[in-house]
Amino acid sequence: MWKRIDHQPKIKAVDGPQAGQFKELGAAREPAMPHPLELSEFQSFPVFEDISHHIKEVGAQLVKKVNAIFQLDITKEGKTILQWTIDLKNGSGDMYPGSASLPADTVFTIPEPVFMELVLGKMNPQKAFLAGKFKVSGKVLLGQKLERVFKDWAKF
Repeated sequence: MWKRIDHQPKIKAVDGPQAGQFKELGAAREPAMPHPLELSEFQSFPVFEDISHHIKEVGAQLVKKVNAIFQLDITKEGKTILQWTIDLKNGSGDMYPGSASLPADTVFTIPEPVFMELVLGKMNPQKAFLAGKFKVSGKVLLGQKLERVFKDWAKF
């Protein structure tokens, strides 16, 4: 039979912090994501907004076809400047700024100019990936489904 042994020491009321033991914390760090008013400064922001409206219109159909969550980390000079999540796995689909609230199936790390060329159809995604223009982690093959979503959006 197992016996539980409590290794926690007993805490006495006088064992609390003494005067002067608290450390004052500095100001909070700046968030990695820009302030919402600054989002419009990015070349890709209007594209993301437009794709988001498209997903709101046909999201239920896309959820049936795609069944995945994608996170897009848009970079500039190697630093993430924007994050967007495309959830085509739950409900009627959703797209929102920020990291995925549920674990993403596939995460794309893409420089903003490369992203713009990809969504506008000026660059082949497979060739760009193989050339090292962007990185993919997670389920790489789901990228083909995301490519179809972008192509459907471009038709509208």
